[in-house]
Amino acid sequence: MIRGRKAWATAVAVLTVVGVAPTGAYAAPAPPEVRTATAAADAGGTLPPGWRIAAENGRNHLEWRAPEPVPMGDARVEFRANGALVGVPEPQDDGRTFRLPLEEVRAADLDDLRVEAAGRRLDEGETPGSGASRQAKPPAPKLPPKLPAGTVDPGKAGSYATTTTEYDLPGVKLPGFPERVEMRGVVVAPAKAPGKRPVALFLHGRHATCYVPGKDGEASGAWPCDKGSKPIPSHRGYLRDQKLLASQGYVTVSISANGINGQDWQAEDGGAQARSSLIRNHLGRWADWAAKPASAPAALRRTPKADLSRVLLVGHSRGGEGVNRAVMDSLYQPPAAQDGYRSKARWNIRGTVHIGPTLFGHNPVPDVPSLTILPGCDGDVADLQGQVFTDGTRGVSRGKALHSSVYMVGANHNYFNTEWTPGQAKAPADDDFWHDEEAPDPLCSPGAAGRLTADQQHKAGATYIAAAARLFVGGDDRVRQLVDGTGRRAPSADPARVLTHAVGGNRSAGFLPDDPQGPPKVTGARLCDAVAPGRSACMGEKDPGTSPHFAYWNPEHEAGRRAIALDWKKPGTVARVTPGRPVAAKGAQSLALRIAVPPNTGNTRFDVHVKDAKGKRAKLGTVRIDGLPGTDRTSSYWAQEVRVPLAPATRAKLDLGRIAHLELTPVSSSGKAWLMDAWSWKPGTPAAPAAPLTRVDIGRLTVKEGDSGFRTYQVPVRTTGKNAGTVRLYVIDPDTGKSTGKLVKVGPGTAGIKVRVKVEGNKRYGYDKAHDIAVKAVRGTVVGADSGGVTAENDDPMPKVTVEPVATDVTEGAPLTWRIALSEKADMEIWTLAQLVPVPGGRPELSTADVDQEWVSQLVDEIPNPAIPLSKVPYGTLWTSVPAGQASVDLTVPTVRDQEKEPAEYVRFQFMNDDEQPLGAPVEGTVRDAS
Repeated sequence: MIRGRKAWATAVAVLTVVGVAPTGAYAAPAPPEVRTATAAADAGGTLPPGWRIAAENGRNHLEWRAPEPVPMGDARVEFRANGALVGVPEPQDDGRTFRLPLEEVRAADLDDLRVEAAGRRLDEGETPGSGASRQAKPPAPKLPPKLPAGTVDPGKAGSYATTTTEYDLPGVKLPGFPERVEMRGVVVAPAKAPGKRPVALFLHGRHATCYVPGKDGEASGAWPCDKGSKPIPSHRGYLRDQKLLASQGYVTVSISANGINGQDWQAEDGGAQARSSLIRNHLGRWADWAAKPASAPAALRRTPKADLSRVLLVGHSRGGEGVNRAVMDSLYQPPAAQDGYRSKARWNIRGTVHIGPTLFGHNPVPDVPSLTILPGCDGDVADLQGQVFTDGTRGVSRGKALHSSVYMVGANHNYFNTEWTPGQAKAPADDDFWHDEEAPDPLCSPGAAGRLTADQQHKAGATYIAAAARLFVGGDDRVRQLVDGTGRRAPSADPARVLTHAVGGNRSAGFLPDDPQGPPKVTGARLCDAVAPGRSACMGEKDPGTSPHFAYWNPEHEAGRRAIALDWKKPGTVARVTPGRPVAAKGAQSLALRIAVPPNTGNTRFDVHVKDAKGKRAKLGTVRIDGLPGTDRTSSYWAQEVRVPLAPATRAKLDLGRIAHLELTPVSSSGKAWLMDAWSWKPGTPAAPAAPLTRVDIGRLTVKEGDSGFRTYQVPVRTTGKNAGTVRLYVIDPDTGKSTGKLVKVGPGTAGIKVRVKVEGNKRYGYDKAHDIAVKAVRGTVVGADSGGVTAENDDPMPKVTVEPVATDVTEGAPLTWRIALSEKADMEIWTLAQLVPVPGGRPELSTADVDQEWVSQLVDEIPNPAIPLSKVPYGTLWTSVPAGQASVDLTVPTVRDQEKEPAEYVRFQFMNDDEQPLGAPVEGTVRDAS
């Protein structure tokens, strides 16, 4: 988690009504709307429904509570305001409550406060299975046509019978995790297979960890599991995939990671490094057993010997990010302090498969081939950020490794794992796509024409895992056409509609909107930033849905990641792309373009021309693109690959060694499109040895602020490698959350990353202040830990809080006032609670009719009639805040004058600190009759 300093928007003296704390898991009702009122006459700010300021263990938190449980998933739950990241909250045990310590809030104000997970809002009733209302039922999107079959079908079972067994070893201790993580795996292997066999290792994603057998719905994220509950066997959810690969000759193992899932909320990287350590601990054991077969568990001695020079890693969701980090750590060793596996790799990873993956760090390994499955109806990692496994490799290294994206229409997130699938799982499971029974999504709700059944989806997933194995590990180039944008299908995946595109492989120099050498010149279209505050600058506010290509990273504005946006009202509007230097396309067969068009559109056509450096121009052909099926709940602005032959340019005698311009001329009457890139292409899958890249890891230094003066600290950065490279560095302002980016050279002979932070000491109680940085690989580098910084911890005691009477015996019409005073000023708000309690002794109590009605409206949903005593209002706990830099604030109860003759009336408060410990005895106010 990137931490930051809080600057609260409503830091005036406020009274805030708070809801009732839950008494047990999943038991509490949704809290009321949190309201604030200033002590003065003017009204203060209002937090949206479901939000409040909560206190626990001496810390104040920004809290959001969902109206129903939010299933534990892989997407990171984030608080955002004004489109920018506020912070990553901690999930609570009730499954509905998320809390972010106020000192970790990284925003200058909290307007447009919202809860998101992978770009999907959680605070608008769109949790899985909820009934978020929709205005109109859109028509059912049209599915893509069935593609021609490829020459091979990797989804067909092989010739080997299979055997299944398991092992359970002592758990391992991983850095930063208090509890040990299990070392458990289920193995499916070919029976009687000769010689050494290639290995496929599976890692599941972030799911609930424990369940109570026989009790529907009782699942938790605890670790270790509580008494009476059992671990959810998520690692057994890929047995069908394992059996397919084992029948084809692979030794497969699927490992359990409940111990990471139950603890990864406290890891700054979401657990990516821990998952890598776990994978490599398992591979290390398999290497031991291969060297000394007698040391293996007895059940494994009957399986074929594993060939660890041929390894495929398969990761689902956060397991996909863990697999990526495991590849990185195997090639470029991580810092010992952050790693839970200290030995060098004794294996060779030939390729990876990522299924609906997260990639919070946005730093894929460029030189190891990958295949990423993007589920079109993913309701968990809904922004399909795994697209960065493909896009993020461009220009970083040699570009020879093939990186494929597989867009699977109608697939959700969970059903690739049978233990996450209702009706197949032992523990509670659900459909992660958030559907509305009153207004079902025409593409992704259960039963919709485009939605795959669980079995159809799992079969399609298994087919493409096997395709990756056959291409990356087996070296069968015939499979490439199924995954690289050629437009062929694997019949075993039917009826799934699957589209693919790729970068790398036999693609060479291209037209890149985000070329690290400098952006191209664009005319007739718009060069746009993929990430900007609030929304991608490449898409308009009226464009429904989102694009996987524009998934957010940490900075609120990311420089250097771009696309070319086309928007035309009539045909013939030429969009011209001119790179900084001419593109060499000699020896290539085609020009491959990745172009996205709006979902559900049809017959978008472009004429494609190129010009060489001497001005010769040739038309290569016309391409047609139909939009993917999509709705406003899907990320369907995904680029499809189209190719045009380069032969016309050769016939026109263009200099293919110096192509200076690419032109797209719309043939359609009007439309929109986004060009992601264009490459010279020829068939084949070249070898892709890993380059000796420089590795960068950002650390976090925690220091005490001190009592006076300034101290300068440097953000810890570890850089290893023999060659220099380039990264993009973002420095995030601790007060505003705004980021500043720049290119930085790292490695031998460079100045490297040097971010110095000045920490001012004082004797005032305040927030911890975090100075954060984030880093992304650009050229010749890989980045492990992508975020860190310097955190200056407050080392001053909290001021003593006292409550002093100011006007506590008044005539009706005058305000009752108490002063909440601090023993000394603080650099942060100091919150106290004022609980309305009954007046003892049977004395008359001030009622809701005796105080200003606008003030009453701040306390109740509806002003009661007849009036009730103030101690009986539904939400009678008030919060007051002494703003930063002030010594006191007044709590005021405005009374009103009436014409009735009545005795003195009383109101009684019990003041408490934010730990809900009493601040002395209860205080009383007296209001006397004015008549």
